Amino acid sequence: MLNFNWLQNVSAEQAKIIFLILFGIIAVLVLSISNEYIFEGIAKEDRRWYMNLKIWALLVLGSLFYTYYIF
Repeated sequence: MLNFNWLQNVSAEQAKIIFLILFGIIAVLVLSISNEYIFEGIAKEDRRWYMNLKIWALLVLGSLFYTYYIF
């Protein structure tokens, strides 16, 4: 059984800030990935903007960030 008594002094506002910071750190890490790595194996003429996984990852992170920010 897990013991989370050490979290009893963390307020809901502090937990919210911690999660928002973590989402920001993940976004920075996603942005640090090179486009050549993302499009590896796809010819340059076949690459499209909607195939960029950075965009999709940032959209998901943005929606999660906004949801946590609201609630």
